[in-house]
Amino acid sequence: MKAPLPATQRLVLDPAVAGDLRNRLRIDPQAGVRQAARQFEGMLLHQILKSMRDATPASGLLDTEQSRFFAAIGDQQMAQELASQSPLGFASLIERQLARQQSGVVATLPAAPGAGLPAQPVLPARRALPAVVTALPAVPGAAAAQPEATADRARRRRDFVDRVWPHAVEAAATTGIPAQFLVAQSALESGWGKRELRAADGSPSFNVFGIKAGRGWVGPTVEVPTTEFVDGVPQTVRARFRAYASYAEAFRDYAQLLGSHPRYASVVGQQDGVQFARSLQRAGYATDPMYADKLARIIGGDTLRQALSVA
Repeated sequence: MKAPLPATQRLVLDPAVAGDLRNRLRIDPQAGVRQAARQFEGMLLHQILKSMRDATPASGLLDTEQSRFFAAIGDQQMAQELASQSPLGFASLIERQLARQQSGVVATLPAAPGAGLPAQPVLPARRALPAVVTALPAVPGAAAAQPEATADRARRRRDFVDRVWPHAVEAAATTGIPAQFLVAQSALESGWGKRELRAADGSPSFNVFGIKAGRGWVGPTVEVPTTEFVDGVPQTVRARFRAYASYAEAFRDYAQLLGSHPRYASVVGQQDGVQFARSLQRAGYATDPMYADKLARIIGGDTLRQALSVA
């Protein structure tokens, strides 16, 4: 049987990486800790690349949701490959730290991008980052080098999570879907609150799930431009969306929508992040052909974990 490629040479979206690392830790703890240290350095490198890209203005025909998605995947892949050479020299420091905490490292390793999250909601206190990360040495000047726009974006995303989290927990109890999955979808649909649908007078609709107002909807509505994909080609159209009086009402209506339509039967109760995203797309929730990939990336990505973590 052919030996599997090292984690730093595999696709970053490969969900088997985390499982392989756990097996390595069980079979050869020393080699497993070394591999985990390289992966942590890869995470640091990815944050550096992401900060650089976020600080670079982007415009033109090639600046689209799809191009940004594939650029982000490319940055993660590059960071992973660079980590195999440990250019920052942090791997050895991380390795020593992990070695001291080796007995608990398997339980605290971060999930691979796109991998499903735990079966039950585990974030009532919103702590999701592994404790070992807080013990890493600080990079001299790193705080000063972080673009202000990046810090503002992180703060805005935390504020968004603060607003919707209690309602996501309530909807999770109704649908059986982990609250973090629901937060991730509302973040995707609303741009982490930045693109929340508003009426012509600027008043909020609280519709963070992009639910349209069909013929059976008798409540208030807002009409705004939106992007629909026809045969994979994006088109801008005007559409009517449901408007609510609060986020609580929006999340309750979303839960009721999933529970009342047979086509969402495979979505309700879904405990795997990737399958949750794919089930929504198969049920026709969105026309964007990349919808499931985008949602799965948010569910399994660092941005959501950081926004959910306790400051």
